[in-house]
Formats: sequence, structure tokens, C-alpha cells
Amino acid sequence: MNRKTPAPQHKKNQPGSELQKPWTKVKPASGKTAEAKTAAPKAVSAKVLKQNRQEEAKIYGENACSVAFVQRPQAVVRLYLSEQMAPKFADLMKYLAANKKAYHVVSEAELEKVAGSQHHGGVVLLVKRKAVMSLATYLTQNGRKKQDCLLALDGVGNPHNLGAIARSCAHFGISGIVMKDPELLAQGAAARTAEGGVEFVEGLSCDNLPLALQLCKQAGYTLVTTSSHAGVSLYSSQLPAKVVIVFGEEMFGVSQSVAKSADIALQIPGTGKVESLNVSVAASLILGEWYRQQQ
Repeated sequence: MNRKTPAPQHKKNQPGSELQKPWTKVKPASGKTAEAKTAAPKAVSAKVLKQNRQEEAKIYGENACSVAFVQRPQAVVRLYLSEQMAPKFADLMKYLAANKKAYHVVSEAELEKVAGSQHHGGVVLLVKRKAVMSLATYLTQNGRKKQDCLLALDGVGNPHNLGAIARSCAHFGISGIVMKDPELLAQGAAARTAEGGVEFVEGLSCDNLPLALQLCKQAGYTLVTTSSHAGVSLYSSQLPAKVVIVFGEEMFGVSQSVAKSADIALQIPGTGKVESLNVSVAASLILGEWYRQQQ
């Protein structure tokens, strides 16, 4: 008995037509309206599904998704986007179709549900997470560099601050961010705020930050912290070519154990009318000054 093979989900219906859209209806030769048919997906075990979810992350926002596709096309698992955004992601849809991966044009309400946020910008990517590198591995591979700048985050967890920090790191060519949970950089809100910056910065894992900073010192890095009440002016300091700049938790700053290990404490001069700068703003100013001095 001959069976008809269902048409691939994203092939063209007729010459000159747009890519077939599985969310719309197509007209057969008889003129009657029928739902586009696709092959039934293979059953996947609950264990495999759970593992996949742990290995995947959601990225949303136009720039974040565009950069992720350019930098890691093979990591893209699935695409959700609005009708309005579809023309901007035609290349991505063609790539997914050619590689037998799914894309879905959906409503704003569905995008909000998929992203878990109202700020999805009309597009959501499901991607394989970037492999996390340990600080020890990074130092083994890069410890002999004469010029290098790393950030170390002591308790910073706000995703918008993390995203803004990653964006500044990418702009100023910073190699990596040392933190206990680098996967926080893969959060949707962090990736969106970074505008693609997370694709260019390594999240470097460590279990114990004070110990990690000692490893950096042994590898020839100078440790720099910031203080709103003490320290030397950022703009009168000669920053070393090889540094780790430590930024503390948003409310209370760098912990005492970390502060004690610092070689240089910096202050960002200002009017004093506010207690301190947002951690992402402070990071941008110091990274910018380090970058300027190394040119």
C-alpha cells in the first residue's frame, strides 16, 4: 500500500510563492481550504526532555537574536517570531528550514508566553547554552598574556545589570567575567540587555571568589576594586595592562574578604550628590578608562 509522504513544513507551496507557513491554511487544487499537514514528531522521553531544557536557553530581542544566529547558528534550536519581524529574520528561517529545524510565526500573546516576558521585541530564540569555562582553564590557556582584563562579580545577580556589564565588556574587548554562576548571563533579560554582547564574553566559573582572585594574582593579574568613599581617583591612576576588576553586589558592594585581597582601590570622582553609581555604569566607566590607557 502506497502512503503519501507529508510535505516538509517549510518548503515552498508553488513556484514564486513564499515559504510555506504551517500556521496558515493552504488551498489545494480543488479550491477547498485545508490545514497544512506536517509529519508527526517522534516521541521523546521525559528524561531527554528534561536534559534538553537544562542545556537550552531562551534569547529574545532583535539584536540579541541576530547576533546569536551570526555567531552560533548551529546552536539555534527553534525560532518564534511575530509576523512583523519575519522579514528581518528571513535568512534565519531559511537556515532552519534547510536544517530541518522549526520556526513559528505567532501572536504577541504567544511570544510573551514563550519568552516569559513582555519585552521580547517580537522574536524569541531557543538555543543551546554556551559551554561554561572554569577560571582555572582560562588561566591555563591565557595566563601568559601580557595584556588582559577580566571582570569579577561578587554577588551581582540582577539580570539587567549583568546584561549591561556584558555589553560593556564586548564593547571594550574584555575577555571574561568571573562569577559563581556564569549561566546567569544566559538569562533572557540579561541577553536582551546585552544586545548580543554575551556572545563575545566568556562566563568563567569559580566556587570560591577569594580563592579565584588569588589564582589570578598568581597568574600575574593586578586586582582592582572600587569604593564610593575611599581609593584613588580613576582618572589619576595608571591601570596595569593585566588586571582583574572586581565589582560588588548592587546594595552592599565588595565583601570584606575580597576587598582585603585588592591591590588597587579606585574611586570614580563626581559631585557626591548620590551615594554611588549603578554597578553596570561604574563598570563601563572603568573598563573604558582601562581600554583608553592600553591603546
